[in-house]
Amino acid sequence: MGGHEGEAALVPWRALDADVIGRFADPAADWFASHAWFDLLSRVAVPPGQHAGCVVGAAAAVPVWCRGGVVMAGLSSPYALEFTPVLPAADAAARREGGAFGRVARARSRVRLDALDPDQPGLAAFLAGVAAAGLVVQRFSHFGEWFAPVATDRFDLWLASRPGALRSTVGRKLKRAREATRFALIGGGDALAGGIADFERVYAVSWKQPEPFAGFNPECMRALAAAGLLRLGVLSTAEGPIAAQYWAVSGGRAMLLKLAHDEAAAALSPGTVLTARMIEAILRDDRPSVLDFGRGDDPYKRLWVDRRRERVGALVINPRYPAGMALLARGAAGALRRRLLRGAV
Repeated sequence: MGGHEGEAALVPWRALDADVIGRFADPAADWFASHAWFDLLSRVAVPPGQHAGCVVGAAAAVPVWCRGGVVMAGLSSPYALEFTPVLPAADAAARREGGAFGRVARARSRVRLDALDPDQPGLAAFLAGVAAAGLVVQRFSHFGEWFAPVATDRFDLWLASRPGALRSTVGRKLKRAREATRFALIGGGDALAGGIADFERVYAVSWKQPEPFAGFNPECMRALAAAGLLRLGVLSTAEGPIAAQYWAVSGGRAMLLKLAHDEAAAALSPGTVLTARMIEAILRDDRPSVLDFGRGDDPYKRLWVDRRRERVGALVINPRYPAGMALLARGAAGALRRRLLRGAV
C-alpha cells in the first residue's frame, strides 16, 4: 500500500495493510510510535465528526485525523506525550516524503501537527519538504515534558539525589503510610479489571476534570497490559482506594500517564506516597534509564524529576485559501505586535 516515489495517498486507518502496519515501532520499544497506540486513539479518542487515516508514502506513514477525504490534523490527542510519524532518517528521503505529504495536505487551508519531538530524525527535512510543496509551515512551542535520567535500581539512592524537601516529605509520609495503607501493583491478568475499577473510583472523587473521552483511561490500560507495558498502582485503606495512577514502561522509559487521589484522604498524602511506591517498584523491577512525568509544567513535577524538554507543533498553512491567507495575516500581525512590545520595554 506504500505510495510510489514522490507520491502519497490518504488511506483509511482500518484499511492499512501489513506492510504499512509493520513500519510502526514495536510497543515495547516506543509506545507512542507504535501502531497499537495510534489504533487506541482511532477507537476511543476520536474528535467529533472525524475519523482516523494515514498518509502513506513510499517510506513514510503519517497517522492523521480526517473528515471525508481531507486531512485535518496529525493523529494525536491530549493524552500523547509525543506524536511520532514514521519518517526516513535520511534527510533527502524525508524531504521527498514531506513533499508528498504536503501535496495531500493542500486540500485544506490548515493542517495542525501537535506534540512533535524536534529531535526526531528526519523531521526537520520532512517539514522542509512540506514547505517546498507550496505550503507555509509555522512551528510553535506546544508543551514541556519533565523527565530525568536514572542510573540506579535502588529507591534509596535515587531519593538521595532529589531535593531535601522531597526527601524529608517522602521519608515521613512513607513511614506512616506503610502502617495505614495497602499498595497494589498491577500489570495485567485477573487483577486488571479490579485495578481499573479502583482507578475509575478514585478519579471520580478526585480534583480532576472529567475526561474528554470517558473510556480512554480504561482502554489505554487494557492496551498497555496486552503489550506487557502497564504498571498500575493503587493505594488503599480499609475503606477502599484513595490514590491510583498508571505508568507505561517502554524503551527504557517509565512514563507516568495519569494519576489521581481522594482529597478526603489528604492527611495521608496519598498522591505523594503512591508516586514514591510506584517509583520504588519500577526502579526495582524494570530498571528504566529515564523517569518521565509527562506533558505539562505542573510545579510538583520538578521535585521528582529535574529536566525539561520541549514538544513543538507545526501549522501547515495553504496560502491559496482565503482562510489560510487570513491565518498568515493574523500570525504576522501578532509577531509584529510582540516585536513592538519588546522594543518598548
